[in-house]
Amino acid sequence: MQATQHSFDVVIIGAGASGLMCAATAAQRDRRVLILERANKPGKKILMSGGGRCNFTNYQVEPDNFISANPHFCKAALKRYTQWDFISLVERYAIDYEERRHSQLFCRHSAKDVLNMLLDECAQAGVEIRTHCEIDQVQALDSQHLRYRLQLRQGQQPLRIDCQSLVVASGALSIPTLGGSGIGYQIAEQFGLPLTPRRAGLVPFMFTDSMKGLCERLSGLALEVEASCNGRSFTENLLFTHRGISGPAILQISSYWQPGDTLTLDLLPGTDARQWLREAKQQQSRQLLKTVLAEKLGRALVAELQQLWWPQAADKPLAEFSDKLLLGIAEQLNGWAIKPSGTEGYRTAEVTLGGVDTAAISSRTMEASQCPGLYFIGEVLDVTGHLGGFNFQWAWSSGYSAGLAV
Repeated sequence: MQATQHSFDVVIIGAGASGLMCAATAAQRDRRVLILERANKPGKKILMSGGGRCNFTNYQVEPDNFISANPHFCKAALKRYTQWDFISLVERYAIDYEERRHSQLFCRHSAKDVLNMLLDECAQAGVEIRTHCEIDQVQALDSQHLRYRLQLRQGQQPLRIDCQSLVVASGALSIPTLGGSGIGYQIAEQFGLPLTPRRAGLVPFMFTDSMKGLCERLSGLALEVEASCNGRSFTENLLFTHRGISGPAILQISSYWQPGDTLTLDLLPGTDARQWLREAKQQQSRQLLKTVLAEKLGRALVAELQQLWWPQAADKPLAEFSDKLLLGIAEQLNGWAIKPSGTEGYRTAEVTLGGVDTAAISSRTMEASQCPGLYFIGEVLDVTGHLGGFNFQWAWSSGYSAGLAV
């Protein structure tokens, strides 16, 4: 079958958050823009994010909310297009939104509101979006006007598309069922751009030791903890699952955890367990320890902790606990050291850590320094946000920056 040939000013690979933002921004500058999406419809990850409500940004956006080999890289884009810029766009479309804990902003009704807004911005500016597109080859052309050629298939139809600017907004390896893939890394490597090591981030932990059974028995139970690893700490909810542990505190700390590391959980954040148990021994001396702890931690969890930490003293009143035993239990409550066997991996990871090395990319335009007309935006880059709307803000900021430059 003969390939149909087209040419555009800008071709964007990926119709996710960063790709749609870039397309709308470029097309509003009268650039002729085509988006190529391999899935059956644009914005699938937007639709599932935030439990279907899309945590689209955060009132408090700082460079410290992002992980990268170069922590300064994100600053220029975040300054050029801020959370307030995106909020004003949301308000212009009269999208109802709400603030939740930690300054997170969510759609009050549906993530569809944000996706439809972006699609409307693209449609008004004349962006063309094609779905079911599989890219077979990308090559550089010896021309100032048309720099790149893509060979691809849309369904059964082979296509050949030339462009002046090629933007890689393909996302990364996380949640492959929503279109995640490694094509962005392949294109980067083809053009000699370095990559930083990649791994799953914002992802639940699993266990193979006795913790696995404990987690299965407590599956569905949630409580607030402070989770710490490698010098970072997050105070949020932990959720026990039949595979291990999840919840916001765990997803956050997973981005700082490396295989083999120990994780520390403070089950009583803000409470000095030593002082509290010392006072309980004086004032509630006839009570069982499990009865006292159940006031703060719940019966099911306390029953499991009793089996781990004081099975021999299960039926003793607090008055009969030695100070040494009570101190040891207190230290565990404020610093329970556990060792995950691994994470659930890209299948459930919300983001991919690492990616295209920012050392090879302009922080102002997102253009590859050694490849004129080739741009990388969004999650494919080595910039990963914390949970809480930061990855979307990076998508808007990096997409807008490239959209001004292409």
